[in-house]
Amino acid sequence: MSRDIVRPYGDTTGDGMVQVSFTLPVPHDKRAEGAALQLAAKMGLEPALLVHAKPMGPDFTFFVVYGSATHLVDLREVTVVEREFPLLSPTEVNKAIKARLRRKLVVVGACIGTDAHTVGIDAILNIKGFAGEKGLEYYREIKVVNLGAQVLVPELVARARAERADAVMVSQVVTQRDAHIHNTTTMSAAFREAYPAGQVPLLVVGGPRFEEGSAPKLGVDRIFGRGTTPGEVASYLVHALAPTAPRSKEKE
Repeated sequence: MSRDIVRPYGDTTGDGMVQVSFTLPVPHDKRAEGAALQLAAKMGLEPALLVHAKPMGPDFTFFVVYGSATHLVDLREVTVVEREFPLLSPTEVNKAIKARLRRKLVVVGACIGTDAHTVGIDAILNIKGFAGEKGLEYYREIKVVNLGAQVLVPELVARARAERADAVMVSQVVTQRDAHIHNTTTMSAAFREAYPAGQVPLLVVGGPRFEEGSAPKLGVDRIFGRGTTPGEVASYLVHALAPTAPRSKEKE
């Protein structure tokens, strides 16, 4: 088999073993377990072993199924969104903003809609940060306005205008019924309606269920997925908002 064609690994190389979990809208009984195995077979797991089944109230059952996947993956067909900017240290970020913008870079952040999960936005904005990196509040040349959770889109737009925000950062963790997609498109449309053409702040969204390449479709400038660190975000802001430094005349 070509090194570009791969199968999942479980117990032995190339055995194709995977584990999947799902919920079916049926009470837990033998019929429900049979339905779970039937679904696993249609997903390409053959043979499939039901390793866990638990009632979720009277009308639903949660399953975990283990089995061998019949599908192969061609690594040559995998599309990766490459980072197009260098990672900078906090000192480099501060120096770049000071030299290029000649003022503080203003960031307004929030969780919008009914999303009350602030862990993601706080990890990027709060000074304690994430993964051993300080959040954007730590950067002396960045002014951070963190609005917290469950912020209505009109409130976010109004505060961004009042703060003269260079960038607006939105975190979306709740994804039921594609709430993160709906909230993001609503937010981007509201900003474009409220601002003159070409003056919309940089719109950045983050969350575990966003597809990295979907930014143009959602009307935003950048999407960050799980595992993103404050340093990555700060480096992107410099790349997007302060791309070219003016030449110093001190030594000329």
